[in-house]
Amino acid sequence: MTTSYSTLEIEKNGPVATLWMNRPEVFNAFNEALIADLSAACSALDSDPAVRVVVLAGRGRHFSAGADLNWMQRASVSSQDDNLKDARQFAQMLHLLSNLSKPTIARVQGLALGGGTGLAAACDMAVATADAVFATSEVRFGIIPAVISPYVLRAIGPRHALRYFQSAERISAERALLMGLVNEVLPTEQLDDGVAALVKELMLGAPQAQKAAKDLIEAIRERPLDAQVLEETAQRIARQRTTPEAKGGIGAFLEKRPAPWLP
Repeated sequence: MTTSYSTLEIEKNGPVATLWMNRPEVFNAFNEALIADLSAACSALDSDPAVRVVVLAGRGRHFSAGADLNWMQRASVSSQDDNLKDARQFAQMLHLLSNLSKPTIARVQGLALGGGTGLAAACDMAVATADAVFATSEVRFGIIPAVISPYVLRAIGPRHALRYFQSAERISAERALLMGLVNEVLPTEQLDDGVAALVKELMLGAPQAQKAAKDLIEAIRERPLDAQVLEETAQRIARQRTTPEAKGGIGAFLEKRPAPWLP
């Protein structure tokens, strides 16, 4: 089943939804329309209980080359208020993607530059081809990777960010793997098999527990290991153990039968 927007398509295969950016003629560079369509698609998928995993992908040779040149040109002559409006829309879209209540995978091939790097980093995990190339290239245009920075920093940490936000060097897939920007690098012909293998593993987990795990990471990352964190983690596991999902999963394990969320 495929749902089409002006700049993207949602392809559903059972519980897996692949969100295809569909502007291959401009290497899936984003503009106002793609940002709006991504926001709408993320909201639709988040509220769809039949969807368990979301894959973000780009049609054609490249994942996303970043900002559309025509959009950048308009931004350069627009007022600060107009630029602020555009930036807020982009920020909201990345926030929706990052906070989906189900696992997200970036399927990256070719270029993932500027905002394309941000899209990959906003997903929970990323699988890339060996020839994929990343960059936070904004300073070479006299701007900064501001809106994507929370997600890139989360992936690579401040030390790497200090280098690449300022140098704008291109980052190979191999280096991106070492930095934590991607989780796995594969030959091009194995990309879809690699994504499918990761999806298979994700489908074994309980959906509400996966959402709770994402919430847990967001709640405690970069906080000191103090009494408040100890208490919060204890409260979270205590609540989770009493959910119907946890009771069903533990019971299934003890009784050696499939968990209730498995097909």
